[in-house]
Amino acid sequence: MIVKVMVKRETIRKRIAREKLVRERIDENGEKWIKKYFGGGAHFVNWLEQYKEVYGEKNVEIEEMDSRGFSCFEKGNEKMYRIWVKERK
Repeated sequence: MIVKVMVKRETIRKRIAREKLVRERIDENGEKWIKKYFGGGAHFVNWLEQYKEVYGEKNVEIEEMDSRGFSCFEKGNEKMYRIWVKERK
């Protein structure tokens, strides 16, 4: 059992490390988007509203992420998200 927990923790660490590397993306129209947030719950809702207020709703997108393996999200049956903001020119 201890080995399974250690493997699971290592897998989560790797996923978090990979997530930290994701900083921007280019959409199908060639527009650049910057990742501003990764997480969920009440913090997500708060940050989403703030980004919409500052950048305008049309310049903010959310992307649902796979929360499997993140026990705090699984236990609460919560989803995880990325918040993307269109780069200002």
